[in-house]
Amino acid sequence: MDIVGISVTDQEAIFRTLAAILHLGNIEFSPGKDHDSSIIKDAKSNFHLQMAANLFMCNPELLVATLCSRSIQTLEGTITIALDCAAAAANRDALAKTVYSRLFDWLVDNINKSVGQDNDSKIQIGVLDIYGFECFKKNSFEQFCINFANEKLQQHFNEHVFKVEQEEYKNEEINWSYIEFIDNQDVLDLIEKKPIGIISLLDEACMFPKSTHETFSTKLFQTFRSHSRLEKTKFSETDFTISHYAGKVTYQTNSFLDKNRDYVIVEHCNLLSSSKCPFISGLFPSLPEESSRSSYKFSSVASRFKQQLQALMETLSSTEPHYIRCVKPNSLNRPQKFENQSVLHQLRCGGVLEAVRISLAGYPTRRTYSEFVDRFGILVPELMDGSYDEKAPTKGILQKLKLENFQLGRTKVFLRAGQIAALDLRRNEVLDNAARFIQGRFRTFIAHKEFVMTRNAAISLQAYCRGCLARSIYSIKRETAAAVSIQKYIRGWLLRQAFLQVSSAALLVQSCIRGFLTRQKFARIKEHRGAILIQALWRKHRAHKSFQHYRCAAVSIQCAWRRKLARRELRRLRMAANEAGALREAKNKLEKRLEDLSLRLTLEKRLRVATEESKVAEVAKLQKSLESSIADCTAAKLAAAMEHGKIVSIQSRLDESLKDIAILQKNLIDMEEVKKQNSYLKKSVESITRRNSELESELAKSRKCSDDTLEKLQGAEGKCRQLQQNLDKLEEKLSNLENENHILRQKAFSLSPMDNLSSHVKPFSEGMSDLAKQKNSGALALPDINQKPVFETPTPTKYLVPLPQSLTGSRRTRIPIERHEENHELLLRCIRENLGFKDGNPVAACIIYKCLLHWHSFEAERTAIFDHIIEAINDVLKDDEGDDSLPYWLSNTSALLCLLQRNLRSNGFLTTPSRRSAGSVGLAGKILRSLKSPSKLIGAEDALTHVDARYPAILFKQQLTACVEKIFGQIRDNLKKEILPLLSLCIQAPKSARGPSGRTSKSPGGVAQQPLNTHWDSIIRFLDSLMDRLRQNYVPSFFIRKLITQLFSFINIQLFNSLLLRRECCTFSNGEYVKSGLALLEKWIADVTEEYAGTSWHELNYIRQAVGFLVIHQKRKKKLEEIRQDLCPALSVRQIYRICTMYWDDKYSTESVSSEVVGTMREMVNKDSQNLVSNSFLLDDDLSIPFSTEDISKAIPAIDPMDVELPQSLSQLPSAQFLLQHPEPQPA
Repeated sequence: MDIVGISVTDQEAIFRTLAAILHLGNIEFSPGKDHDSSIIKDAKSNFHLQMAANLFMCNPELLVATLCSRSIQTLEGTITIALDCAAAAANRDALAKTVYSRLFDWLVDNINKSVGQDNDSKIQIGVLDIYGFECFKKNSFEQFCINFANEKLQQHFNEHVFKVEQEEYKNEEINWSYIEFIDNQDVLDLIEKKPIGIISLLDEACMFPKSTHETFSTKLFQTFRSHSRLEKTKFSETDFTISHYAGKVTYQTNSFLDKNRDYVIVEHCNLLSSSKCPFISGLFPSLPEESSRSSYKFSSVASRFKQQLQALMETLSSTEPHYIRCVKPNSLNRPQKFENQSVLHQLRCGGVLEAVRISLAGYPTRRTYSEFVDRFGILVPELMDGSYDEKAPTKGILQKLKLENFQLGRTKVFLRAGQIAALDLRRNEVLDNAARFIQGRFRTFIAHKEFVMTRNAAISLQAYCRGCLARSIYSIKRETAAAVSIQKYIRGWLLRQAFLQVSSAALLVQSCIRGFLTRQKFARIKEHRGAILIQALWRKHRAHKSFQHYRCAAVSIQCAWRRKLARRELRRLRMAANEAGALREAKNKLEKRLEDLSLRLTLEKRLRVATEESKVAEVAKLQKSLESSIADCTAAKLAAAMEHGKIVSIQSRLDESLKDIAILQKNLIDMEEVKKQNSYLKKSVESITRRNSELESELAKSRKCSDDTLEKLQGAEGKCRQLQQNLDKLEEKLSNLENENHILRQKAFSLSPMDNLSSHVKPFSEGMSDLAKQKNSGALALPDINQKPVFETPTPTKYLVPLPQSLTGSRRTRIPIERHEENHELLLRCIRENLGFKDGNPVAACIIYKCLLHWHSFEAERTAIFDHIIEAINDVLKDDEGDDSLPYWLSNTSALLCLLQRNLRSNGFLTTPSRRSAGSVGLAGKILRSLKSPSKLIGAEDALTHVDARYPAILFKQQLTACVEKIFGQIRDNLKKEILPLLSLCIQAPKSARGPSGRTSKSPGGVAQQPLNTHWDSIIRFLDSLMDRLRQNYVPSFFIRKLITQLFSFINIQLFNSLLLRRECCTFSNGEYVKSGLALLEKWIADVTEEYAGTSWHELNYIRQAVGFLVIHQKRKKKLEEIRQDLCPALSVRQIYRICTMYWDDKYSTESVSSEVVGTMREMVNKDSQNLVSNSFLLDDDLSIPFSTEDISKAIPAIDPMDVELPQSLSQLPSAQFLLQHPEPQPA
């Protein structure tokens, strides 16, 4: 815009105006309070309104009033009416159109002023680019105006080419004859003539508000009913056809009236003329008073167009026009392509052929005598004598060149077409010869000059290059010397930096390691101190709890004894009353006294119960107050929670330690049986008994000191804050306690039993006495983290006893061979006999797991027991491959694998201090988690039931996994072998069920339907028997679901492949037969439920879609996309093509899909066959194992092997006696 002379201020005003127009388009309206009023819709529209008002620099309230209302000027005054939503939207659009139109007119005027012709000039050249003739399928008001303009220009062209040319012939007084041409004045009269032209009728219709395009069309046909250029269409009552000079065009009048109307609203003009922006107010000058009286000022688009076109024609009439016709060579818009018929049609429609015809009939080329002589006088220079009579030289030139068909007029010479070209050819030859001579001379001069310049330049260039080469050599030598010096200093600096970096890194590593070791040592000290304090508090708690227990027991015994004495006295009195009737009165008194005593006893019991309830309520109240205090102090709560969690965890570990004591006692009994001759051991047992009596006396003393502990526990609320402050001290005490335990255990188990059995048994027995004392007094021995790996993890189960390596090692060397044989016999009996199930849990798996756990087989570095188990299971599977043995062993092996997966771990050797500290942190985290769920504080064994498995145990778990997969595969393969003969019968309908015409014959009673479902009923019975076998052997639903899924996948593969390979199976009636069978399978899946069937129905996807395609009607009407997407989305094109080519309707004799669809599929199959490695259309069977060990562990519910009792058949074995012993119940 800067180029065309628009200032920066005007440019900013233009952009403001365009932005305001865009904001106007985003304003929306909603109904107001009145039914015919409207308001701004929402905040978003209000925002756009404010922005438009700011850009227009006008009052927003006036803008809203202008858009939502209209003022009407009457004699009585101004009336303001509200507009509904549609009228308001039209009012908004009218404002936007008016502003845009005024802005466009302003731009055109200013551009014309900047680049236009000077008004004082007498001669000007103008270029007019017009639309071509338009004829589309639907032609509206725009095409009507464009074609009207083309008619006017065609008339001007005819007048200029035909009329003006013949006038010139007449003025020059040459011999010629008049030429006829087509005149289009009647078409122009039809369009623009007043008062009955089309434009006049259109303006008249637009001035009536209720006028429609139907009324306009009706009046148009009534007015021009007999006009030769106007026709009425056959298929529409409102369309009309005009015969233009280029052809007939049919116009649709649907939008003629709307596009012709152009109302100017006075309120809009007044609003914008009062704008504070000078540019906008300049676009809308003040209206004269007579035009401002009405709100609407009608302006016709067609009338304005007609006026502008008339002004254009007047301008063209005052000029000398030259026409350029643009021709489209082809309709494809491609280069080097020429369509003759299309070009001729364009030339004919544009009047070019008519102009060419007239030109050929006349003299198209004409020149004045002076022009002709000036241009072609060089051809005959001897005739140029300098006279003023130019007609004679012209005639002489034409005669000398032997040209014919020319005439000489008064001022011009007229030539036929092509003659001026011959003259130009002769003139070019003369000029070319002269130019060659001049060029030869000039080239010689230029070549000599260039040679001299080149020679001088070469001399200068050589001198410059030699100087540059010398300077570059000097520069290279100087840079080399400088580089050597720089490299020397840089290398020294780099080596020093590397040395400093290595030195600082070494210092940092040393400081980190020393700090880490110091922190570990400090943490162990804190843990030891904390353990000591916890033990003291725990002993107090246990002593007080034991005191309360014994006090309640003493009160109960006293009450029972008093009740016994009262009853004895009652019996004595009754005997005395029988001997003497005089004592009846005393008897009655005694009975009353007895009743009083009974009532008193009852009241005392109730009082005791009430006291206990009050104590419970008080404890609950204290607990609530404790919780509230903990909530008030988050830090105190965390410390108390950690302390309480540690106490509860220690209590649970104490209970397990007590169980370990019982197991140790059993082991001592076994040792006594083995070593009966060892008298030393008997004396040690007697010393243990004496030690127990001493401990009992010490226990009585500890009970007396438990009252202080009870008082401290009742004051737990105040203790919370103290516990938070002493947390570091407790951790140090705990560490010290662990060190002490470690020292005690090393002393207890360091002696060799073979060298000095008495010295070994004595500390061992003392350890048992200490544990018994801890059981009664509440003391706790925490596990030591510094002892040997066998004690690094907690007790794996209730029956596992951790022994030191010295004891277990000596025991291995002294266990007799008969003991191993007994163990082996026990496992073989468990494997060979069908022990059944207990509450859904496999007995054999639980017994094997308990035996391995009791014998410490999982912790052994070398053992052959696992190989014997796997070998025995394989032998049983080989000897008995019946229907029940495989499901039975699938349940047992999967249960045993699940127990191993959940209870074994391979990374349980804590040998480094860093890992020990991590384990203690993990224990604290578990205590915190257990504190959040109080129901798991006591007896929670999930975190303490893992066993550190050695390599044989890990290898056994892998072998057991392979065994489970093998059994699963055998069951699956057996099922496939059993169901395969049934599937071969189910793919094709029995022939007995068909009549001679191929249609199914049905008896009145439906007897013919029975053989149809016989084979499918056999498959249903087979599936039912399979489910019964699996459920009887308590196979987990996870395996049943996988088996059923793979079995249905096999059914889908076999039925689908048979359908594609056998033409007799690919029929309509056979599709109905298979579909009925699939319905039975679907019903069976629904009856079995999703727990066991899973997604088996989806495995039949291929055969279901193929059968659905066979039984569908009107296949010939189906398209390929419909078949692929709707009917058979899972099938490939090759498979669909196979079914379509093999299908034949044996029931209704209908046709398959259309030949076009088959041809398309054939092309797709041929194209895909080039890229595919295999061209097979059959499905492959899936032989993979569809699960992993983690899937089994997640899917199978938790199994508690301790709840399974030993069968009667195994209870007589000596090696199984430990299974009959039950652990003591854990204390509440």
